[in-house]
Amino acid sequence: MNDMKRLLDAGSHLLMLEAALLDEQRWDEWLNLFTSDCEYWVPTWTAEGQLADDPQSQLSHIYYSRRTGLQDRIARIRSKKSPASSPMRRTTHLTSNILLLSGSADTAVTLRSSWNCHVFDPNSKKTYTLFGWAKHDLVFLDSEWRIAKKKTIIQNDYLPSMVDVYCI
Repeated sequence: MNDMKRLLDAGSHLLMLEAALLDEQRWDEWLNLFTSDCEYWVPTWTAEGQLADDPQSQLSHIYYSRRTGLQDRIARIRSKKSPASSPMRRTTHLTSNILLLSGSADTAVTLRSSWNCHVFDPNSKKTYTLFGWAKHDLVFLDSEWRIAKKKTIIQNDYLPSMVDVYCI
């Protein structure tokens, strides 16, 4: 039981760190949470109650098969030429209900969490909230936990604005 609690605590810390880094726009530190071969996926709903299950053949809100895709996205955000990020929205992420779905020794963990993100859009001067759940596959690499795979489900996907990595 102590091993499971230790894995849950380490995973929970990583998820909350990820949220804080996004809110503070500490992009390099956020990117370093991911393995180089990570998968980052935000599927769409194909029908009520039915999520896309193949990012290669179905529409996704966001899909990157490697960290280089995330790095390119952050470069566009930093360039201030991204319509989805200009001007930058301000965010506050809340992560809760973190469950340890699986864990093996100290090498791999799968977590499920609930999340919401409060977003302020300086263009419209309006606030909105996105919410959903996420599944993180974590691996222990170079003496630290890293995100090998992240799948984020947006429950209220009739979006008031463009969605970006820092809004979910």
